[in-house]
Amino acid sequence: MAVNLKKPKNEDLHTISGIHLGTAIAEIKNKGQRDLLIISLPEGSVVAGVFTKNQFCAAPVIVAQENIKQTNKTRALIVNTGSANAGTGEIGIKDARDICKSLAFKLKIKPHEVLPFSTGVIMEPLPVKKIQKKISEAIEDLNESNWQLAAEAIMTTDTIPKAISRQVTIQGQIINITGISKGSGMIHPNMATMLAFIGMNANISSKMLNQLIQEVTKESFNCISVDGDTSTNDSFIMMSTNQADHSQINLDNKDYYILKSVMLDVAINLAQAIVRDGEGATKFITIKICEALNYTEAKKIAMTIACSLLVKTAFFASDANLGRILSAIGNGEVEGLDIKKVDIYLNDLLFAEAGALAASYNADSAQLEMKKSEIELRVMFGRGDGSVTIWTSDLSYDYVKINAEYRT
Repeated sequence: MAVNLKKPKNEDLHTISGIHLGTAIAEIKNKGQRDLLIISLPEGSVVAGVFTKNQFCAAPVIVAQENIKQTNKTRALIVNTGSANAGTGEIGIKDARDICKSLAFKLKIKPHEVLPFSTGVIMEPLPVKKIQKKISEAIEDLNESNWQLAAEAIMTTDTIPKAISRQVTIQGQIINITGISKGSGMIHPNMATMLAFIGMNANISSKMLNQLIQEVTKESFNCISVDGDTSTNDSFIMMSTNQADHSQINLDNKDYYILKSVMLDVAINLAQAIVRDGEGATKFITIKICEALNYTEAKKIAMTIACSLLVKTAFFASDANLGRILSAIGNGEVEGLDIKKVDIYLNDLLFAEAGALAASYNADSAQLEMKKSEIELRVMFGRGDGSVTIWTSDLSYDYVKINAEYRT
């Protein structure tokens, strides 16, 4: 079960005027489970995206990147689960384009105005006919209030749908922001994570939306890890209908930073939800690196700790074998590290001081902290002003079971 994560309520998710969502059951993997999502956008919308840097990137990622570069008039997105359409070569790219053509024909738009997304098993062909057969059904279901069903339709090994809404006022106009994400395993983003879609009605230029998604990604989806594996299909899309009645945000100004603050809150919550629902996760772990030489160094050390199997299994066992954390830091290849300046806290408990066991350390207290479902690990380097916060999970027996049985 997800760590302290509740199923979203549809009534808590704000509609975005002009953004319609429709789902269908194409039976790509599991019978009776929604596995196809269509999102339609009104004319005048702007869209920005970031995609996986995995060099075996999936066919839909290739096609989506091509289409988003070709036009600034994206009008629809189509998402399927059950098949990643990755490692499928030229046939996979043709299949992704055919899906775009099929949806474009139904919506009376151009194929390059459609962005395709897939998630599921790698190196299995996309069931094109199953998807095409259900496109009309998903179109008939298009509704501004379908955000929760949309979140359910993009789930794979997720145990709970992930969705969140916020509101912000800009120039006296209420801006609704609603987002959904999916992800549970193969989570170690190098741009975004798995699949995430955030919509809003703000009036913003394409240039500023692209800046916004880059800045937000850096502090949210690029700061999580479940298992150290970057997916072939990672995609994060921001959509804005530009229907709010305020002057366009086209500069790095006060309105931009107001919007960015709320958008970042939405993205961080969606990213954290993925970690909380990490495959087999029983602990939600925040890793804060402080006083590193710079941001790059801080991020490198944080991810080294987060990806250490020995650290992750110690957290799962609630075992205060905290020397594993020191070992992980030492493996981070930090040049010129003075270990005598390193202090480490487990929640508020100082357990390592000046690179060694703290004089005040109490094993019983440490054991109690390790048993908590939410844990903060704070590392003070004492060598600069670089800092970062990332989120990760433990590694349990269930993670092995889920992935060992993934295709069965």
